[in-house]
Amino acid sequence: MTSLALLGGAPAFPDGLAFARPPVPPMERVVARLAPSYERGMLTNGPLVRELEERAAERLGSRHVVAVSSCTAGLMLALRAVDPRGPVVVPSFTFSASVHAIAWNGLGVRFAECSPQSFQLDREDAARLLEGAGALMAVHVFGAPCAPTDVQRLARAAAVPLVFDGAAALGARHGSRPVGSFGDAEVFSLSPTKPVVAGEGGLVATNRDEVADAVRIGRDYANAGDYDTRFVGLNARMSELHAAVALESLADLDANHAARAALAARYRAQLAGVPGVRAQDVPDGDVPTWKDVTIALDAREFGVSRDVLVAALHAEGVDTRRYFDPPVHRQRSHAARADRQLPVTDRVAAEVLSLPVYPSLRERDVDRIAGIVAAVHEARDALTTAANRA
Repeated sequence: MTSLALLGGAPAFPDGLAFARPPVPPMERVVARLAPSYERGMLTNGPLVRELEERAAERLGSRHVVAVSSCTAGLMLALRAVDPRGPVVVPSFTFSASVHAIAWNGLGVRFAECSPQSFQLDREDAARLLEGAGALMAVHVFGAPCAPTDVQRLARAAAVPLVFDGAAALGARHGSRPVGSFGDAEVFSLSPTKPVVAGEGGLVATNRDEVADAVRIGRDYANAGDYDTRFVGLNARMSELHAAVALESLADLDANHAARAALAARYRAQLAGVPGVRAQDVPDGDVPTWKDVTIALDAREFGVSRDVLVAALHAEGVDTRRYFDPPVHRQRSHAARADRQLPVTDRVAAEVLSLPVYPSLRERDVDRIAGIVAAVHEARDALTTAANRA
């Protein structure tokens, strides 16, 4: 690349390059699957929902899967089912829905630090917060497993229930074991940017019968069928339309995952030699979903800040995401709950950047994006001069 668009060159993607494109299954397959339920007038929580639950349970190696209207609703109900008796320890470096679900249950929050290498829960920091806590919520950040066996040991040692926010992790594996079979419950999202899409929807996986029962009635107002509601539940049922989309998307998961993994490997190989750029650390043997390809920038080595790189990519037509900046403990909705400083989380949030990755993204587009990142480093002095003049 001879000249960056931010320095007056022509943009690499003049028509723009989207950050995400949902890997939707063909419409004709969805319609064919939905038709019997639709013709029978079974529009919500019908046979397709049950089939989705069965197939997902087989895939995840979990005793139960309960389909719900969203991952957030699933987190709310899973927390209600495990019945914490005190505040919930949770990383601040996560999507806000993790903490929203805790707050909606009327529970206190103890924010934990994240690892600067993996971006996952800092287990040593979490351990210091678990005395007197009611539960632990860990997050499979960016669809990569968060050392779930170690997190399980941590929760067991503290004798607290464990819920995983696995929003982006459907299809991930920790060693030989699928993510979805750990803790008291793991909750997945089926929203448009995720590995399996339903339009909107979520799945709660659990090996505990009583948790599955509570989530199953909780998604229908906690009405067990006699209108004598057992607790304050939700309307969190999944429609047959969303289940039809999800079933067809689940059928394509392996092919879509292979495409994402190949693109992620290409990104990581090309960016490995760029000073100041580091990829999310994923242990050998773990398999992420590659819902996101996320890098972190050391501005001193790279030469410019993460936000200058964002501006440069935007000028080239490349859409990106600054997940999760601000982290939850800095957001207006939850800042009052934060009672300690989280310097590592603040630093990570200021350094990370997620790049486009989806099955229909072309290899040459990955090459061009990686080339732009390298070109920004090479043009660091000119970019700094231009920023100072602005």
